[in-house]
Amino acid sequence: MLNKYARAFFTRVLTPFAALLLRLGVSPDAVTLIGTAGVMAGALVFFPMGEFFWGTIVITLFVFSDLVDGNMARQAGISSRWGAFLDSTLDRVADGAIFAGFALWYAGSGGDNTLCAVAIFCLASGQVVSYTKARGESIGLPVAVNGLVERAERLVISLVAAGLAGLHAFGVPHIDILLPIALWIVAAGSLVTLIQRVVTVRRESAEADEAAAVSTAEGSAEQGSGADR
Repeated sequence: MLNKYARAFFTRVLTPFAALLLRLGVSPDAVTLIGTAGVMAGALVFFPMGEFFWGTIVITLFVFSDLVDGNMARQAGISSRWGAFLDSTLDRVADGAIFAGFALWYAGSGGDNTLCAVAIFCLASGQVVSYTKARGESIGLPVAVNGLVERAERLVISLVAAGLAGLHAFGVPHIDILLPIALWIVAAGSLVTLIQRVVTVRRESAEADEAAAVSTAEGSAEQGSGADR
């Protein structure tokens, strides 16, 4: 849901920056790779140490590369299937790193196996939610549904909560409870979104199969009528 509205806004804001990178000779693929590396570093270096504030700052600085690289490709007129594939694939890598960082913290110094499991569920369900849409579209279905918690929501909820929870290290009391709450929200929302997409694909596939059967029957009837003549 957030993706529908926020993406257009940030695309407009980041357009001058994308144009500057093009003038400097930077390629969209390079931005994609650097952005993913930055997100992974922020998540897998800072989060397992409990440095949620600084980890979130680093990740936020790099996560906008997901908008910049596509903007650059459009401005340069070099949009390609490879670029779309690379961007989508590395998005999954970056998302996985964020929740892996949370899981590592709770499995180690965070000392909470339940929240470790919740973080792992967020990681896995996020990948599956993305896969259901991609797989549905690959078999010719529109997968026309706006899920409750899609990628933008997962990132905003988890990163805002992590950044605020990191203020606990600066003396803000009890604020660290926000991260566990956020993880439970993302886990529940991802499950709902997965169910929404599976139900949608089920309905759309049934409609497509029925339409194909009707078309085949009509074609057979026309052939039979032609033979009679």
